[in-house]
Amino acid sequence: MATHRIALVTGANKGIGFEIAKQLAEAGTTVLLGARDQARGQAAVETLAGQGLDVSLLILETTDQDSIAVAAKTIEAEHGHLDILVNNVGIYDGADSVPSKTSIAVVRDTMETNFIGTLAVTQALLPLLSKSEAGRIVNLSSTLGSITCNGDPKSAFYAAQAIGYNASKAALNMLTVQLAQELRDSNIIVTSVCPGFVKTDLSSNMGNVMPDEAAKTPVRYALCGDDVVSGRFVDKDGEVPW
Repeated sequence: MATHRIALVTGANKGIGFEIAKQLAEAGTTVLLGARDQARGQAAVETLAGQGLDVSLLILETTDQDSIAVAAKTIEAEHGHLDILVNNVGIYDGADSVPSKTSIAVVRDTMETNFIGTLAVTQALLPLLSKSEAGRIVNLSSTLGSITCNGDPKSAFYAAQAIGYNASKAALNMLTVQLAQELRDSNIIVTSVCPGFVKTDLSSNMGNVMPDEAAKTPVRYALCGDDVVSGRFVDKDGEVPW
């Protein structure tokens, strides 16, 4: 593992992304705090920099290909490589519901942000990650994306129907699996991490896990050694079924 790491956390101006950025910086990592809003992103950076942490702002709209391209060029120009990519950006629309009733527009927007945007960012940054001695990609997923749990009548997730969100996280898990297979001969480890039901804006602050606690598992896999098996789906307790 490289002695000094460069990390990008997308959607990091608030919530779990902010805590992941903070904890990575506390571990000695140089963190690029990805945010689409200049003012909110800068405020988050100033908060962390005020604590003596090595954090800088990177403007990044993950559903805008031009924004992604500019961000990739900025990282290359300023750092030459990237060690850690935490794909944290995600949305949940309260109108999301059962397959027979959910608006196609809601599903399309959710898939665009949660899956397609993440894929686009990952594609753009893979050349920089490939220059790392030990690249790490952490995809923030959810047990709601587990087909096994969604299909088990005994599971607490069986009745949690939100076709757009659940499908987007299942697609994200497929990205983890296929990317790990594609990169199997490289130094890059890819992991899907479920942080739990986190008390953030995304959950309308109804979660039962605080962001600082939820960030610990994603951070652990972002900083993991070469002994970790790539292409896994995990939470704080271990393996999550696909």
